[in-house]
Amino acid sequence: MAFTRITISPGQMGGAPRIRGLRIPVATVVGVVADGMTDTEILAAYPDLEPEDIREALRYAADAVRERELPLTASG
Repeated sequence: MAFTRITISPGQMGGAPRIRGLRIPVATVVGVVADGMTDTEILAAYPDLEPEDIREALRYAADAVRERELPLTASG
């Protein structure tokens, strides 16, 4: 899957994946979605973002977790 809106530059923001070269990390976008912000609220809070940036950040995060195991606590 190609990510045209995600950029990674080792010399900027510690190499964290960012949206279109902006100083907005993918993790920030995914975090505010997880916190329950709507697209409208996100776009108001981050005026440089576009609706497709949010979608691609979520696709990128989903793809990233498919690639590795994350530690989980046992339930039950």
